[in-house]
Amino acid sequence: MKDIIKELHDRRDDARLGGGQRRIDSQHAKGKLTARERIELLLDEGSFEEFDMFKTHRCAEFGMQDSKFYGDGVITGWGTINGRMVYVFSQDFTVFGGSLSETHAEKICKIMDMAVQNGAPVIGLNDSGGARIQEGVDSLAGYAEVFQRNIMASGVVPQISVIMGPCAGGAVYSPAMTDFIFMVRDTSYMFVTGPDVVKTVTNEVVTAEELGGASTHTKKSSVADGAFDNDIEALTEVRRLVDFLPLNNREKPPVRPFFDAPDRIDDALDTIVPDNANTPYDMKEVIHTIADEGDFYEIQEDYAKNIITGFIRLEGQTVGVVANQPMVLAGCLDIDSSRKAARFVRFCDAFEIPVLTLVDVPGFLPGTSQEYGGVIKHGAKLLFAYGEATVPKVTVITRKAYGGAYDVMSSKHLRGDFNYAWPTAEIAVMGAKGATEILYRSELGDPEKIAARTADYENRFANPFVAAERGFIDEVIQPRSTRKRVARAFAALRNKKLENPWKKHDNIPL
Repeated sequence: MKDIIKELHDRRDDARLGGGQRRIDSQHAKGKLTARERIELLLDEGSFEEFDMFKTHRCAEFGMQDSKFYGDGVITGWGTINGRMVYVFSQDFTVFGGSLSETHAEKICKIMDMAVQNGAPVIGLNDSGGARIQEGVDSLAGYAEVFQRNIMASGVVPQISVIMGPCAGGAVYSPAMTDFIFMVRDTSYMFVTGPDVVKTVTNEVVTAEELGGASTHTKKSSVADGAFDNDIEALTEVRRLVDFLPLNNREKPPVRPFFDAPDRIDDALDTIVPDNANTPYDMKEVIHTIADEGDFYEIQEDYAKNIITGFIRLEGQTVGVVANQPMVLAGCLDIDSSRKAARFVRFCDAFEIPVLTLVDVPGFLPGTSQEYGGVIKHGAKLLFAYGEATVPKVTVITRKAYGGAYDVMSSKHLRGDFNYAWPTAEIAVMGAKGATEILYRSELGDPEKIAARTADYENRFANPFVAAERGFIDEVIQPRSTRKRVARAFAALRNKKLENPWKKHDNIPL
């Protein structure tokens, strides 16, 4: 018996060494943690239960039968984050460069199937050189099996990908189908084809960092939702994100203790909107004021900054926030911001997370680049996302809500539940100057008349009361009481039940 137990311990020690001490040292030298160290940091201490520790590949080509490592380059299992169950896989770059083989894929598929069956999030820590070339089509088949499970799990359990090393070729498509992607600056990158192939095919000379680094994907492509300076910070932020999310689509998000009065009044909000309608202000200040303890977890902070997305808590309960940002492009909607917000709203709706919308939008960004880029269809994505969402929706118009952009931003007409406006709100087809020049074109030669017409238009429409008279605004509220009114609104909507007509699935304008 002692010999068998000793053999078990010896085999476990071999498995924990991965590709060996030399490769572990090399991983550390690059500023990266090992696959097991990452899991230890991500999960609660002592909570990890591993699956398939002794699994090895079955490849006999290219001398592979003489090179086998326990685990085959990926560590899989389950554990807890602040006491709540999650499934995790962590690719081990010290074993065949973390490349995906048939058995490597089988291990990932097993925990993804269990996650869907048992209703818990899946977190993938990606650090892989891609498909294992020695296995050929078996490796490609393994990727496709993982992809299929990403698709089946979408909207059922939250899926989070952390890119902590290379992620190239087919390997990028699995993270791309997950709900959130985080990257580590300077040590991770994602691309379909690498710099060498790009140079061969297009003659472009580009580095891996420029082509697919964290900066590229958080600022330009919108593939990644956030980037962090090192492995430790990235894993800490994943833990924080998981605390906002439900375990699956049949559960509510967790309720956390809060120490902030729901009826807190903030006088600063009464003066945050400038007297000059063209002067910007920071919408993030409004979000922090509304949130419990001022805590806001922003998603895609560096992309399409004219719209803000992220999570707050109200009375300890998770709420998704979508807000125009007057500091950037005057808060206009454009292609990028519409896509960013639409994806976020659809995630919230899939997982029963209520949505708070803060509106200050002068319209859609004009220009040939927007029209040629399909702003009509991209803007329709956001419109569609809000219209199909059945979760509680509370909207606060702080200043401008002009034209079609008023409709798009969770208006009463898209089944908004509570639609509030500040006294500073202006709800109209367009700004007073533009409207006057169209309505009174024959008087354009008389500046005094036009000025008087503009002032008259402002008096009649540059306020929230016309919309309130129609019932499109439920209440004009004092800015200082926004947290109290919004918190009470969401409290009143906790038992909301709304179902869309039966359909196999919708056909959102992609």
